[in-house]
Amino acid sequence: MQDRIFHSICFGFIFGILLRSFLFVDFYLIILFSVIAFSLFLFFTLISKNNWGIIFSIFIFAFFLGIFRFNMVDVSAPSVFESRVGQKVTLSGIVADEPSVGENNQKLTVQGLALDSLKARPFPATKILATANLGQYFKYGDEVKISGKLEKPENFMTDQGKVFDYINYLRKDGIYYVMNYATPEIISRGNGNFIRSALFSLKEKFLEKMNLAIRSPESLLMGGLILGEKASFSSEMRQKFIDTGTIHIVALSGYNVTIIAEWIMKLFSKAPYVTQNFGIGAGIFTIFLFVLMTGASSTAIRAGIMATLALIARATGRNYDVARALILAGVFMILLNPFVLVYDVSFQLSFIATVAVIFFTPRIEKYFLWVTPHFKLRDIVSVTCAVYIFVLPFILYKMGNLSIVALPANILILAFIPFTMGLGFLTGFIGLISYILAAPLGFISYIFLRYELGVISFFANMPFASFSIPNFPLLVILAIYAWFIYKLFGRSIKSFFTEF
Repeated sequence: MQDRIFHSICFGFIFGILLRSFLFVDFYLIILFSVIAFSLFLFFTLISKNNWGIIFSIFIFAFFLGIFRFNMVDVSAPSVFESRVGQKVTLSGIVADEPSVGENNQKLTVQGLALDSLKARPFPATKILATANLGQYFKYGDEVKISGKLEKPENFMTDQGKVFDYINYLRKDGIYYVMNYATPEIISRGNGNFIRSALFSLKEKFLEKMNLAIRSPESLLMGGLILGEKASFSSEMRQKFIDTGTIHIVALSGYNVTIIAEWIMKLFSKAPYVTQNFGIGAGIFTIFLFVLMTGASSTAIRAGIMATLALIARATGRNYDVARALILAGVFMILLNPFVLVYDVSFQLSFIATVAVIFFTPRIEKYFLWVTPHFKLRDIVSVTCAVYIFVLPFILYKMGNLSIVALPANILILAFIPFTMGLGFLTGFIGLISYILAAPLGFISYIFLRYELGVISFFANMPFASFSIPNFPLLVILAIYAWFIYKLFGRSIKSFFTEF
């Protein structure tokens, strides 16, 4: 009974968030149905003694609780800014995140906005994404004054022919306005959170020392592998990652973090006088270190949680307990930011990939017994195939890109990713102490990185390496994942409805 109540609360809340992501529900309607659901709960608990009635009333109550939670965060932008859309304005605020530096410009997320033309208090929750030239150096916590034309973001067409929902992509982070060709001016520094400032400063010094020991463009790949840094990649290089289905290795997802954490766990577990729990702890510490080195961003934290759950499941085999933890972690993340359920592709991919690692990989491992177990190659191949099969329908629908060479490219690369990431961490940390000591490690890292870039370039240059499917049917995607769910969880679902 407790298990059914747990799942009813979690999935009721998730479905409420899902519905509210597409449809507006009036506040008074939420109150009405919540009262009805609570009344039904009391009736079925105290009078009718009907277990299914209890489950149903709990589900409905959680459903409208999810709608209510979405309504709480779905606030309108301040009218003082709305009335100035399309006009040139001067704003002041604090750089609320690490600047994203690209090839030709840099993007600043500025929060706590105040209009200089009005002697009014700033709006703490209001954010703007400002695009500026590369001339000045900005960092998290800078107080800036920005001049430019205030605009609302617009959706655009991708190279694959898909409409990218840029409005809601920014909206999930609380950004309602953009300012292109902005002119920023630094007023003061050091106004951000002390802990985040220290983490970003450590990350900056780490990358600086690592880049001294590893030359570009290999250093860019290393930054992407261990810290998710991909803003500095050229558009041509980024397209190669997409065409070969390897973009995930330079993204903050739980997939590649799980691979290196599991590799470290197995490495420690095989050492003399070391228990399995110590190996698991070493893997989790690696994930924790990864989250810290990325500046503890919300995306990195989500990836770290997913990787930790996948690691524990793979190490202990207690998939049922980890499944509950995975559901609870997903609900907690959605509770903190309801927009991530529908509008955050990185969250969706991390969740799907984690499900594949935990539940789908054990089903297909028997087909890869012919692969050598040395250097964890068999595990890497089976995990890679499981994740690729599981996320492919989602990628086809969301991104409209099908890579024919993704599977061989990933297998040839991922076998070396744990070594490469480990060398990258060592190069950066030792570089903080001495460049001379870091240089040999940097050279070895360069060899691995050169190989990996060579594999990506080789497959990307093959004829028909990938092609676009801009309008992959949603019904087909739903049918595929319904079949996946049935094959993986069919018995659990059946027992949920038949046994009491």
